[in-house]
Amino acid sequence: MAGLVNNLLILLLLFQNICLGFRSPLSVFKRYKDTARSLSSECLGSEQPVISLGLSDFALDIRMPGVTPKQSDTYLCMSVRLPVDDEAYVVDFKPHGSMDTVHHMLLFGCNEPSSTENYWDCDEGTCRDKSNILYAWARNAPPTRLPKGVGFRVGGETGGRYFVLQVHYGDISAFRDKHKDCSGVTLHLTHQKQPLIAGMYLMMSVNTVIPPGEKVVDADIACHYKRFPMHLFAYRVHTHRLGKVVSGYRVRNGQWTLIGRQSPQLPQAFYPVEHPVDVSYDDILAARCVFSGEGRTTETHIGGTANDEMCNFYIMYYMEAKHAVSYMTCTQNANPEMFRNIPQEANIPVTIKSDMLKMTHGHHEETKDSDTSSLLQQAKKEEEEILDQETKDGDRSSLLQQAKKEEKEILDQDFHIEEAVEWPGLDLKLGQVSGLALDPENNLVIFHRGDHVWDENSFDSKFVYQQRGLGPIEQNTILVLNPSNAKLLHSTGKSLFYLPHGLSIDKNGNYWVTDVALHQVFKLGTEGKEPLLTLGVALQPGSDKNHFCQPTDVAVDPITGSIYVSDGYCNSRIIQFSPDGLYVMQWGEESSLGRAGPGQFHIPHSLALIPDFSQLCVADRENGRIQCFRLETGEFTREIKHKSFGRELFAVSYVPGGLLFAVNGMPYPGEAEPVQGFVMNFSTGEIIDFFIPLRKSFEMPHDIVASEDRTVFVGDVHARAVWKFASTEKVEHRSVKKAGIEVQEIKESEAVAEVRLKNKPESTHSLKDADKQPLVQQASSTGVSFVLITTLLIIPIVVLLAILIFIRWRKTTVYGGNSDEEHKLDSSSGRILGRLRGKGGGGINLGNFFASHKGYSRKGFDRLSTEGSDQEKDEDDGTDSEEECSASPLPPAPSSS
Repeated sequence: MAGLVNNLLILLLLFQNICLGFRSPLSVFKRYKDTARSLSSECLGSEQPVISLGLSDFALDIRMPGVTPKQSDTYLCMSVRLPVDDEAYVVDFKPHGSMDTVHHMLLFGCNEPSSTENYWDCDEGTCRDKSNILYAWARNAPPTRLPKGVGFRVGGETGGRYFVLQVHYGDISAFRDKHKDCSGVTLHLTHQKQPLIAGMYLMMSVNTVIPPGEKVVDADIACHYKRFPMHLFAYRVHTHRLGKVVSGYRVRNGQWTLIGRQSPQLPQAFYPVEHPVDVSYDDILAARCVFSGEGRTTETHIGGTANDEMCNFYIMYYMEAKHAVSYMTCTQNANPEMFRNIPQEANIPVTIKSDMLKMTHGHHEETKDSDTSSLLQQAKKEEEEILDQETKDGDRSSLLQQAKKEEKEILDQDFHIEEAVEWPGLDLKLGQVSGLALDPENNLVIFHRGDHVWDENSFDSKFVYQQRGLGPIEQNTILVLNPSNAKLLHSTGKSLFYLPHGLSIDKNGNYWVTDVALHQVFKLGTEGKEPLLTLGVALQPGSDKNHFCQPTDVAVDPITGSIYVSDGYCNSRIIQFSPDGLYVMQWGEESSLGRAGPGQFHIPHSLALIPDFSQLCVADRENGRIQCFRLETGEFTREIKHKSFGRELFAVSYVPGGLLFAVNGMPYPGEAEPVQGFVMNFSTGEIIDFFIPLRKSFEMPHDIVASEDRTVFVGDVHARAVWKFASTEKVEHRSVKKAGIEVQEIKESEAVAEVRLKNKPESTHSLKDADKQPLVQQASSTGVSFVLITTLLIIPIVVLLAILIFIRWRKTTVYGGNSDEEHKLDSSSGRILGRLRGKGGGGINLGNFFASHKGYSRKGFDRLSTEGSDQEKDEDDGTDSEEECSASPLPPAPSSS
């Protein structure tokens, strides 16, 4: 009995040491929270600067500690130390900034901030050592997004240990009430090694001189690239007031490839590189800033004050982890002669609307002209309205929800779109279905024509509606359905429309619709009783700024609130309006007979807004193609056209993450291309999948809408039906049990990873392995509680004690307590201890022990498969028992090869 007690004590001490060796991030967070400085009570959300997101992930809240700037154009800085000593990776950013108080924010990484104060004037500098920009936020600009599998490396031996936040307060009139500001950014960090490491490449002119009155002055920068390949995914331009346009290129074998081109007078955030650009050894990186010295009476030099100038082109890139360099610069012009061949677009200023000027630099100036002042006030009002809703929407989603979303996206691999045959919505009694959309709650919204039809008697030769005597449609034309069971949740739109056509829903849940009979566009609240905004003149077709001619669709930019209208059946243009409905600009023309060039349309029929890439894509129906344009300028960027589209392409829809969905029209007599749906990679334009219904058949599919989970709805104007399609995952699931907790292991073949590569616009060959890693679904998305960890640590001890007692009893029963056999038992115990230390050559394997008894299974005691990963075992780890000490093993690091 004494031997048994000794064995139990040794086991207890051993497990205590093992479990103490597992340092939970929770203890780190608690220590950091205890030492964190106290912030203003007005800084909501900043009382807990570190939030656990599980065993390996955490969030770090970096906020101004309740400041009130005293004068306009104030730059304030503050620093936060990384709360862990070992290496971590920043994988996402969530900004907290109000456009009426903050002009822009920059986040730097370094090892030594310029000050140890709570906050300081940035004139003292940001960092004493080399700093690296990790993030930029500017009002009316998209936030920085990192591609999947990419992270900024921080901490450890090579990464920065401090974050420094710089906030530029432009016009401080919003601080008249003396309130305290707590703007900042929340970082999502992980300890899981990222296969791709993000970095910054800065191209900067240091010797440019701008003569007074000179109309055009070019500042050129060029360097040969002499490192391992890097992949570019975002860019940022920066000048002061004289800058007109900044452009960056990769030059390879004399060919110029655009990285990014932007006006420095627009919000100076990071903008996504629209088409993937890779840079290899001996390529040339080139940039040009175009300035004008008009209005200046003295020379302007490069410098840091508002009266000086700067020419900066920032490139955000990623590299394979084993070759990663976090920061590179280029300050010379290695080949001035090459700029004779720079694309002409680099010399053309980007047009900036007057109402954007106040929103750009934020430098405080008194307005001389009262009309300009009124315009700026109007712009500020619009800006505040947009901000108000953005703030509300932002507060609804926490970082935990974002983590869940990212995990789900990783699990979504190869897929095929098939009809959801059990969906009862196909049997709904509808009129001609003209438009579909999803509201903010992901409910399906249908726009249909009730008892009205569009036929050959509807319009005369001048496009004037001929059936006014029928009156407006007496049925509710807008139906809101539960997307799962097609149950009617809400309906509206009675006695408002004659011939409904396009439908979209903005981020606030407002309905935006077009009526081809009324030649108008309407904004409706969810009740839909009276329009909140009306564009166009009722029943009057036209082609000027105030009239439409059978407008087909409408889209609203979730960032700026700008309105885009496709107009339409008898006009061939896209028109942009301000959020209040003021005409801004238009582009497009009718396509030539037998030939369709860029920006030419033959019925621009459907719109898909791509906020990720700041683009608007148009289904150019009778030309059978998709055309995409820059939101801010209307500049043509690309065409997507496939033989399988046939002659007509009716509708297009975009899903965040890089997928385009579309439907075509019926083939012409003698043509073979069937009517069907398409799934495309937005980045490459490549078709990934086709789909058709199983019940009924498409007749004239008129609109399509898709959600982020790849649920697709198609509305048919002739069949008067709506189909639901869902993605069928091609992933093999296998369930195993470990330490009493059920987990899932996802096994994916290399083919699956290759198809996923096509699905993600930011994917490259390097990302393939990142998506093959096994994943363990954690029991709680809110982190592992102390009670859970404690319970899971005790369970293996109890199991081992029970096994030892069982062995002791079995031996005693069989051998009658023979001393020699008792010695054998002690030896077995020794081998168990050696096995637990990972050094025993023999010993009891728990899985084999249970497997030798009928009714038991090894399941749960075999090491989880690391197929698709290059994770290596620790040299001292040779057993399953050490794994069982923790609640659930960390997902293995993805391969970087």
